[in-house]
Amino acid sequence: MKKLIFLLLMFFSVAGAQTYKVTGTVSTSTGPVKSALVTFVNNQDTSQTYSAVTDTNGKYQLDLITSVNSSNTILPNKFELGQNYPNPFSTSTDIPYKLNSQSDVRVTIYDILGRVVRKFSADAQAAGIHSIIWNGRNNFGVKVATGIYFYRLQANGETLVKKMVLDEGGKNFLIPSPATSLSLNSGIEKTAAVNLQSGIYSVQINNTSNTYPLILPQQFNNIEIQSDTTLNFSVSIPSQDIVYLDSTQQIIRGFGAANIVQWRPDMTAAEIQTAFGNGPGQLGFTLLRLRIPPDSTSFKLNVPTAKAAYSLGAKIIASPWTPPAWMKSNNSTIGGTLDTSAYTAYAAHLKAFADTMANNGVPLYAVSVQNEPDAHVGYESCFWDGTQFLNFMKYNAPEVGVPVFMPESESFVHQLSDSTLNDSIAASHVAFVAGHLYGVSPSSYPLALSKEKELWMTEHLTTTSDSSNSWSTNPVYEWPAAIPVAKEINDCMNANMSAYVWWYIVRFYGPINENGNATKRGYIMAQYSKFIRPGYYKIACNYLPQRNVYVTAYKDPASSKVVVVAVNMSSSTLYQTFLIQNGIMNSFTPYTTSETENIQQGSNLTVTNGSFTAALEPSSITTFISN
Repeated sequence: MKKLIFLLLMFFSVAGAQTYKVTGTVSTSTGPVKSALVTFVNNQDTSQTYSAVTDTNGKYQLDLITSVNSSNTILPNKFELGQNYPNPFSTSTDIPYKLNSQSDVRVTIYDILGRVVRKFSADAQAAGIHSIIWNGRNNFGVKVATGIYFYRLQANGETLVKKMVLDEGGKNFLIPSPATSLSLNSGIEKTAAVNLQSGIYSVQINNTSNTYPLILPQQFNNIEIQSDTTLNFSVSIPSQDIVYLDSTQQIIRGFGAANIVQWRPDMTAAEIQTAFGNGPGQLGFTLLRLRIPPDSTSFKLNVPTAKAAYSLGAKIIASPWTPPAWMKSNNSTIGGTLDTSAYTAYAAHLKAFADTMANNGVPLYAVSVQNEPDAHVGYESCFWDGTQFLNFMKYNAPEVGVPVFMPESESFVHQLSDSTLNDSIAASHVAFVAGHLYGVSPSSYPLALSKEKELWMTEHLTTTSDSSNSWSTNPVYEWPAAIPVAKEINDCMNANMSAYVWWYIVRFYGPINENGNATKRGYIMAQYSKFIRPGYYKIACNYLPQRNVYVTAYKDPASSKVVVVAVNMSSSTLYQTFLIQNGIMNSFTPYTTSETENIQQGSNLTVTNGSFTAALEPSSITTFISN
């Protein structure tokens, strides 16, 4: 209490004080910063913080008092608001102010988003020194959260605002992000003159609701003030991504995974809803991949799940791991090649599967010629080379009766499809070109694109190892193994791919685990599949990935809705600005998946002067949906 009285006397007694003026500018490499909050913190007593806001030219001004003569009998000669004490505080804090005439007084406390937390009113207070005590509770008596708050004093038509910090339990605080919305009286946005004690200061530069351009919060340490001085501060703007609304790229067909009956238990009704429904907690998948068995008597085993997924809007594709053994060179379902004399019979086999599915209410979107024709494995398989693909696609693909895709190489080897694409007749029979990503990174396929063929990624899985160097079901390893999926989908989309299909849909390393619950991989995929629906188009987005932030953007031609997906692979919170070019957007709603969140909706971000800025959480994926 003695310290509080001393501080109040220091604040309200200014007779004989010498004043130093501190002026300066806040700017970026592109020009001045308007309405930036400049805060000086006394290093000797960090509870003493004082602020000014830059004007339209980036200028600020503070008056520094170098000496104080105590006199508690003199009446105040002006209206002033003191810094609360203690600051930071954990239970309660005293907010001092002085009135130079009798006034009706209102003190209002706001949170960092500009929402009213607590109001105090006093009728006809006399001129003199006054204070209120805030106990850290809102108007309903509920303890408020740890964080940064602002308090506003209104009297005789004048308004003053200062900042304070509630530090309950000694927790740390974040500097307000560029995305923060602060809706206070416009008076805070005018250049202010406030009183400081001389000494060594830390200077914090932050955003207000009207800061332009938005900046990265920055602190300058060990600033010594001993005379009139000019201090100019240069700050940085967030990394900028440019989204071009009028630059359309590939169409998006969807995202999904494979359900391989006979090799895995079939999906339950609940798992189907989780995978292909698009409500809360569901993944919104729009693609389902099936296995075409070599035994035609097993075809119908695929019907129940496929029919349910189809009813929820999913497209169904199917791949054979091998032709029937009798059609092959080694009379085995493992290895070997398809006999040339059996090409027609094989086309009929694929058609029979498609017909069975269609007759049971599941029309197929397309079927593959062969799963992984270049894989040397000990299970169902068959080898194909480029010439064999060319001949089958040229002469037999139309006999299948549904669209046919190829070559589904284990490592997206282009040589297996080059000759087919270079033959005009064979190429006309190719629905789309597909491949897998085992051992390779996503890359584009210029020849296929030149032939106007879509690129699909139709199988991959990513894993992580525990200390025993085996695939782990331990939740500790789940997020480190999951977040690379976000980067891989980003890379596939930037490699002009129209679809992304995971391996097993139900597996501990899949989007749904054996308990029927969505996994972190599933929620990461849902950051794309729930919001980027079939028929959307990828649009151009220039970004600089030096900070481990990876961005893609999409647009629905029917509704003009825009989706931006940002993957932060770093271990730090990063601020990112998105510039919207060649179109007008009002705001975006963010949804985030991180180690602790699953498609968590955030507060709307307003587009100002064609851009918005967001704080990307460490190791996270955030999808921004236009409103």
